Amino acid sequence: MGGRITALEVAAKAGVSRSAVSRVFTPGASVSKSTAQKVRKAADALGYRPNVIARSLITGRSRIIGLVVAYLENQFYPEAIERLSKSLQEQGYHLLVFMASNTAEEVDGVIQELLDYQVDGIIAASVGLSNDLTQRCAATGIPVVLFNRSQPDMALSSVTSANFEGGRKLAEFLAAGGHKRIGHIAGWEGASTQIEREAGFVAGLEAHGMALSARKCGNFSLDGAKAAAREMFAVDAPPDAVFVANDHMAFGVMDVLRFELGLRIPEDVSVVGYDDVAIAAWPSYDLTTVRQPANQMVAHTVKMLLDRIEDGETLPKHVALDGPLIIRGSARIP
Repeated sequence: MGGRITALEVAAKAGVSRSAVSRVFTPGASVSKSTAQKVRKAADALGYRPNVIARSLITGRSRIIGLVVAYLENQFYPEAIERLSKSLQEQGYHLLVFMASNTAEEVDGVIQELLDYQVDGIIAASVGLSNDLTQRCAATGIPVVLFNRSQPDMALSSVTSANFEGGRKLAEFLAAGGHKRIGHIAGWEGASTQIEREAGFVAGLEAHGMALSARKCGNFSLDGAKAAAREMFAVDAPPDAVFVANDHMAFGVMDVLRFELGLRIPEDVSVVGYDDVAIAAWPSYDLTTVRQPANQMVAHTVKMLLDRIEDGETLPKHVALDGPLIIRGSARIP
C-alpha cells in the first residue's frame, strides 16, 4: 500500500491550490461551494483525511471543548449535553466529556487533564472549581464557563436558571393551594442550585407566614431521595406537600409515596419538582415543576465561551434565565 495521501495530491486531482484544500477542511473558513465539492470529491476518491492534530499544532487551536460533569443519572444532563454538542459542532468545535465527582480533588484532577489535552475552553456542568484551579485556567488563557452552577466568588462566567425565583414560585403555588405542612427534600448541600432553590422556596413560604414543616436531604440521587421520603413520611403528621429539589429525585419520591406507603398524589400529598425533564410530562408522573430553559442556557453558554475564545474577553459574565412554572397533575391546583 502507498503512504498517507497528502493535501497536495488532493489539490492536484481537484485542480485547485493546496490552500483551497486547507480552507475546505478548516471549520469556518471561506470557500466557494463549487470548490468545496471538487475538493471533497477528490479527497473521497483518494481516501484523504485531514490531520486534525497536525492542524491544531499549526493554528494553536484544537477546536475541542472540554466538558466536566458530575453525573448523568439526572435526565436534565444527557439532554443538555446533546444540545451543547450539536451547538458546538455547528460552530466547528467538538466536545470531550469527562466525568468527575463533586469532590474538589477529583474535579481539579480532571480539569488538569483537560488542560493537558490542549482544549480551547472548558464547560463545568454541575461541578465547582477551586480558587487555585480557577487562577490557573485564567493564567493559561483557557476560558471556563459554569453550566447550571455558580460560585460565590463570581470569578468564573456562569449560566443558570433563576433558581431563587423558581423556588419562590413553587412556594407561592403550594401556599395558594392551601397546604399547611410543606416539606422539602434537598439535593447535594454544596450545590449552588440547591442553595438558591431552597432559599427562594423558604422566602416564598415566609411571605405567607409559613415555614418548612420537614426537611431531608436526598443528595440529588434517586436512592437518596427514596430514603429521605421514607423518613419524612414515617411520622404521625407527615407533610401534605413536598418540594423535591429536582425532577430526578421527585420521580423516586413519588414511587415511594404511591407504591410503598399507599398515598395518593395529589389527594393525600402534593409533589413538585424542578427541571421539567421529558419524563415529567409522562402520564405516570404528570409532575408539576419549574422548567429549566435548557435551549437558552446552552445558547448562552456556547456564545459566552466562544466569545472568550475568539476575542479574549476576560471579564466574567453571569446569566440567570427565568423558567416558567409548569402545572400538571401531581399537585393540588389552587
